[in-house]
Order: sequence, then C-alpha cells, then structure tokens
Amino acid sequence: MVRNLHLNKNGKDKRNTLFLILGGIFITNAILAELIGVKIFSLEAILGFEPAQIRLFKEFTLDFNLTAGALIWPVVFITTDIINEYFGKQGVRIVTFLASALIAYAFLVIFAVTRLTPAQFWLDVNSVDPEGNLFDINFAFNTVYTQGMGIIIGSLTAFLLAQFLDVYIFQKLRKLTGSKMLWLRATGSTLISQLLDSFVVLFIAFYIFGKWSIAQVMAVGIINYMYKFTVAIVLTPLLYAAHYLIDGYLGKEVAGQMTSDASDTSNGFF
Repeated sequence: MVRNLHLNKNGKDKRNTLFLILGGIFITNAILAELIGVKIFSLEAILGFEPAQIRLFKEFTLDFNLTAGALIWPVVFITTDIINEYFGKQGVRIVTFLASALIAYAFLVIFAVTRLTPAQFWLDVNSVDPEGNLFDINFAFNTVYTQGMGIIIGSLTAFLLAQFLDVYIFQKLRKLTGSKMLWLRATGSTLISQLLDSFVVLFIAFYIFGKWSIAQVMAVGIINYMYKFTVAIVLTPLLYAAHYLIDGYLGKEVAGQMTSDASDTSNGFF
C-alpha cells in the first residue's frame, strides 16, 4: 500500500496494525450509524428549548430533528481523513467498499430475521411494557430493524459518492498545501463531501422512493448539514491529536514517507 518504503518487520507490523485499527473503527461506526439511523431525536428537547418552528420555502416548518446516526457519522469523517492521510485513496477505497458490502449484508440478515415466525412464549413474555401497556413486540422489533429499500439505496449511494469526493478533495488540497494545514484539507473535504451526502440520501430515499416534496428534502437536508458542518469544525483538534499519536507510533520518518506516498498515488476521482 506504500511505495518506495523499505520497512523492517516491526515497521510493517505497525503499518498493518494501524490500518486494521482505523479500518475497524471506520466500518464499525458506519454500520452502527446505518442501524441506529431509524431513530429521529429532537435536539431542542434534549437542550430544553422550545421547537424552532423555522419556516422554509413557504411550505414547510422545520425543527431541529436529527437522525440518531448523525451522532456517530463524525467518527467516520475523522477516520476517513486519517486513513486518507496515511494510506491514500487506495486505503479509503478498501474500507469504503468493505463497509458498503457489510452494510448491505447486515440489511439482508435483518430482512431475513424479520421474516422468522416468532415463538409464542417470546410474544407472551414481552407483550407488556413497564407501565403495563400492551404492545406487539414482534411488530416493534420489525419496525425498528427494517428500513425501506429506498433508504438503503439512498444511504449506500450517498455514502459511496461522499467518500470518493472526500478523498479527491482531500488529496487535491494536500498537493496544494503539502504536509501543512491539515485542518484545511480535512475540514474542507468533509464539509464539501457531506454537503453532497446530506441531500443525496434524502432525495433518493424520500423523494424518489417516498412522498416528500423537494422543499422538504431541502429543508431537512439543510438542518442535517448544519449539524455536520458544526461538528466537523469542532472536532478538528482531534485530527491533530490523532496525527500526533500516529506519528509517535510509526516514527516521524516512516509516517512522513507514508503520507508522501499516499499523496503521490492518489490521483483521479475514482
């Protein structure tokens, strides 16, 4: 994955271990974000505020309601930029395609599980909530874990496009700034790629496959992007902390050669 770099066994082990750790963090959080994304939470209620009731496009009232998946997507953004820095486009492509395949696999397994006939004793034992209210546990299980085909297609399409765009912009900025201004290439690539992601997933899932209007897609997309924009800036110091720790782990010479080779081998969008 790294050219023109003569590493001893210890150096190769460290490089492989680093890629394994970063890939594990990336894939785990990508899958988790997809699974918990079915829950929508109110940011205003958490902070103790009244609903914002923002009027957009004269036909849609918007509050700060976000998908739960948005809480951990920033971890995916940060990990993407770190992998991009040290392993280049090839490294990001590997974890992106692997994460996409595993997300699709997870949804297939979930779809199959929701079709299983529930055991009667499981229904009986779990038919009453703590307040004594009756409910259908099988229906609740299926509702939580099953997402529409439109959401799956929209999510995976947006994820792939955003990742490739992030890599492309990151490396373009790196060629302009060299090893300096990590904040610019990391934050800049994230802000642009997530602008695409925020609207593509909503457009495919809820406009093409759903019943949302373009105005509603735009309104919700704006709120989601505002959150991602803010978090991307706030978490920038973590990139420097990660960079410092990784350079210390690999050694300055090895880390410098890896980032240089990552930049040299990362040409083109795909």
